Amino acid sequence: MAMAKLVCVLLLAILGISMAATQVMAKDTQYHLDRGNYGPGSLKSYQCPSQCSRRCSQTQYHKPCMFFCQKCCAKCLCVPPGYYGNKSSCPCYNNWKTKHGGPKCP
Repeated sequence: MAMAKLVCVLLLAILGISMAATQVMAKDTQYHLDRGNYGPGSLKSYQCPSQCSRRCSQTQYHKPCMFFCQKCCAKCLCVPPGYYGNKSSCPCYNNWKTKHGGPKCP
């Protein structure tokens, strides 16, 4: 009887440890996915101004770039890498068009 209790306690301990290890690994994976800040939904809304400042820093049309970038970021929750192009990393940002069919997002 004592042996059966010991085996049950050990099995429960192993199960608990494996569950804790799985949760730690899941949090680690999420951290690595968020580090790039690229791709659909990779940003939080409070990160949009800094990412748009980076995106628009090289253009002579800074104010309109910031306006549209922040509007696009708020909707798509992503901003492509670099100063220009690379929109394929953020399909929502890439596919949002003006009423005339041009790109809405810088």
